[in-house]
Amino acid sequence: MFEHTIKNFIINLNALNERSTFSSGDLITGNISFQLTKETTVTAITMAMKGKANVHWSTGSGGKRGNRRHYSANLDFFKLKSVIVPENSVTGGGTKLQPGTHMYPFTCQLPQGDFPSSFHGVHGQITYTLTVGINRPWHLSKDFVTELNFMNRIDINQPELSAPLSGSNTMTVCCLWCASGPITITASSEKKAFIPGETAKIICDFSNASSREATPKLKLKQKQGFYTHNRVSRRIYFKTLSSSTGQPIRAYTADVHTEFMLTIPSSASLTISNCSILEVEYFIEVSLKVSSSSELTVMIPIILCDTPVNPSPPQYS
Repeated sequence: MFEHTIKNFIINLNALNERSTFSSGDLITGNISFQLTKETTVTAITMAMKGKANVHWSTGSGGKRGNRRHYSANLDFFKLKSVIVPENSVTGGGTKLQPGTHMYPFTCQLPQGDFPSSFHGVHGQITYTLTVGINRPWHLSKDFVTELNFMNRIDINQPELSAPLSGSNTMTVCCLWCASGPITITASSEKKAFIPGETAKIICDFSNASSREATPKLKLKQKQGFYTHNRVSRRIYFKTLSSSTGQPIRAYTADVHTEFMLTIPSSASLTISNCSILEVEYFIEVSLKVSSSSELTVMIPIILCDTPVNPSPPQYS
């Protein structure tokens, strides 16, 4: 068995940054290393890079009637092939490798393009892989795969990314034929774009003119969208990444000013808006939970990117 002949196969990638991420147009360098337990004839060692997206989900139930329906879509962003060790040009056949450790360097370049960031979701994924194949005479290729952590770099000089965002909402609480005074939320963030691991300051103003207590809550939510081609069918999934609860606001209390500090998980994926079958969005949900009533909510959409964005300086009149 070839699995017993080759041991400790490793694909080493030279990091370009502290996060070991790669982006469009980057030059990737590294080496492969492995050990052979006996003399082995190899015709060539090849390398392939591939970027792709795929989604899949199902609806209905299984059983004898077969009511379960499956939905799927696939996209290929690029496929690149190269050779690390070429075929022996003299003999036109294989090269005998002796037992022991072998190491070969490689260099390849990611193509230029607006490719989405790597992502693994509940119903789909976006992956970038590097596959090394060892080819032997009269045998199928033995492949070894490693996944690249790909990040799509956006233009952080877009003015809307550093501009503050705000929203407000109002409701009244009814009890039989009586209506309470208004309950109001006004929430704002200092900018739209953040990086994973950054702490966002959310400024909130609450007014509770009702006769009931209201509790403020803050949530960072991720929205995953999965689509078939032409978006004929879709599946949406929401995930809460972090949350915080403020002090209850008593009845008939106005102008309550609160600042929430919300830390975005460092493991959070980047926003994905440039893939036709898979999207990832983020928003901050500010809400007031009123006793024995529905919630009052304000949504602030944000973007997670790979480069820090400074908030716009305040405007003075």
